[in-house]
Amino acid sequence: MYSQPVNDTAGELFEETLKRYQGRVDKALLAHLPSIQNSSTQLPSAMRYAVTNGGKRVRPVLAYATGRALGLSLERLDVPACSVEMLHAYSLVHDDLPAMDDDDLRRGKPTCHKAFDEATAILAGDALQALAFTVLALNRDPELSDSVKIRMVEILGEASGAAGMAAGQAIDLESVGQTLTLAELENMHNHKTGALIKASVLLPAVMAHPAEPDLLSRLERYAGAVGLCFQIVDDILDIVSDTQTLGKTQGADIALNKPTYPALLGLDGARAHAQNMHQGALSHIEGLGRDFDELRLLSAYIVERTF
Repeated sequence: MYSQPVNDTAGELFEETLKRYQGRVDKALLAHLPSIQNSSTQLPSAMRYAVTNGGKRVRPVLAYATGRALGLSLERLDVPACSVEMLHAYSLVHDDLPAMDDDDLRRGKPTCHKAFDEATAILAGDALQALAFTVLALNRDPELSDSVKIRMVEILGEASGAAGMAAGQAIDLESVGQTLTLAELENMHNHKTGALIKASVLLPAVMAHPAEPDLLSRLERYAGAVGLCFQIVDDILDIVSDTQTLGKTQGADIALNKPTYPALLGLDGARAHAQNMHQGALSHIEGLGRDFDELRLLSAYIVERTF
């Protein structure tokens, strides 16, 4: 199943690890979300709906896998894992809005603005974004210095704002109907998708080794390649899969006349480019040892996923 498995049983073991990390972050997220009991508004319910309605949890899994490779305990990694998933959930809620991608389906269920209403969905996204930073700022990890906490908040802010996801979404919206070059397309996705994936790796990395710029650079480049690979596969699946399997509207990018990798490179070219990104990701962590096998297998999982 996996490209270049580390050993014969690595794929099966990684599937178990993936489920364990997904279950762990699901539980941790519930502990941070506001209670729906005795609430006078629908906001807590909408926030919970946006976060707990499924998903592959790739970003938290990246955080756990990176942290474990660097010797951090799972308990210490719950906070960064939750923060990146909350930010991701907020971005999906807003991306689905009528003013953005105008989608009715997410993870096989009605999008947040369809399950509640548009105004509540906007506020739920706003609140999840704020909560992501609050969780980082209130981290009670006794081994973290204040300077590292501030750096972590800075990393997440850069990933989500005008230098990250927001910029990528702006480029995406302004590129509808245009033909982008490969460099322009990858610039867009380095911001829209890649920025938060990089943050998912960098947050645990600065927790473990804040003063090792070479290691941080290698992990950041790994994450950049993984982020592009993830987006290329998403673009391919938008064509070759179906709505029920995807959990979101199949063909949405084509319907919106968005620039995609298959439109630019063709399906075979896009598949080859995804494999190149995967191999690039592996090259960036080459020689780092078996502790990083989960990151290698996660890259393989991303390039070969079918849903």
